[in-house]
Amino acid sequence: MFKCDKCGLCCMNLRRSKIYSYLDRGDGVCKYYCENTHLCSIYENRPEICNVDKMYIKYFSNDFKMDEYYETNYIACQMLKENFVG
Repeated sequence: MFKCDKCGLCCMNLRRSKIYSYLDRGDGVCKYYCENTHLCSIYENRPEICNVDKMYIKYFSNDFKMDEYYETNYIACQMLKENFVG
């Protein structure tokens, strides 16, 4: 299982990828992101595209080993953290 530290940066940077545009509330932040808790307000029922594990199974299991896929996602997380200006 992907270990998310729940920083919320992926949810606050939807502008970085057009595939998330339908979730953008208009300012680059996901319409389901709760700024008070820094968590997804529909986490248990979140879109499949927001679930790293489900996306691996559906789209990437033939291209990457799971640990490689996770590492790619952890690198993306780290890049967001290093480049975030809040």
